Amino acid sequence: MEILFANVMGFCFGVRRAVELAQKSLNENCGKKVYSLGPLIHNEKVLEALKQKGLNIIEENDIEHIEKESVVIIRAHGVAPKIIKNLEEKKCVIVDATCPRVKASQKMVERYSSDNDFVILTGDKNHGEVIGIAGYAGKNFALIQDLNEALKMDFDSLSDKNVILLSQTTYNPVEFEQIEKVFKNRFSNLAVLNTICPATNERQNSLLELCKKVDGVLVIGGKNSANTKRLFQTALKNCKAAAHIQSKNEIPADFFKMEKVGITAGASTPDEIIMDVKNKLYNHDE
Repeated sequence: MEILFANVMGFCFGVRRAVELAQKSLNENCGKKVYSLGPLIHNEKVLEALKQKGLNIIEENDIEHIEKESVVIIRAHGVAPKIIKNLEEKKCVIVDATCPRVKASQKMVERYSSDNDFVILTGDKNHGEVIGIAGYAGKNFALIQDLNEALKMDFDSLSDKNVILLSQTTYNPVEFEQIEKVFKNRFSNLAVLNTICPATNERQNSLLELCKKVDGVLVIGGKNSANTKRLFQTALKNCKAAAHIQSKNEIPADFFKMEKVGITAGASTPDEIIMDVKNKLYNHDE
């Protein structure tokens, strides 16, 4: 068997930074409760290791249960400003691990939706990043999830406004281009701010190249990871066989019989899990 890796895969800058800040907070705050608002990243194995070191994961709607003056880590996806205010009122030590690219999107939405402009954000309405960004929006704001919603949008009410289009950092680049074309045909006063993280495009393009060379692709990452799901969708469309797995124990039996297996991984997948999968493929009989 030959195993080929995607040229770009695994931890992105924002995720790596969030994990490092969490580890630093746990090491420096012995005796204090350390919380993460929601899962720090979308990878169960990494989260379990951090929990064993003392990280407490708590959902945003349970903030009242956080002890005063605790350490609270804002995950890479970011949160709405009202959450920050609630934590400040509890005198918590806030460690902001929001990805810098997400932070930039928050600031843009806050700035433009409060003026005479209208901001349209493309993204998953249930995703933590999108919920956080939307929390910065003023009254001139709309969220659309896909091309279908873009086509149904009421354009007449926006004829007298400058329209700003941006997206969730892990949004599908192809779908964003399709939505951009729809809006360009409707608005002469459209400004497009492509806020899709370059790492998202790089992973997608690297995967497309990988699919040409292998019999099947294993996409490694959390089941609730948006960027991993999109990698898996791309692999399904462009390769004879594809599987979305979280660990070496989920490798489908068919992959052990292939001559060439490709491996890619989402932005929240650490190197050790990738290597575990590789070793399992090579040594599955042991």
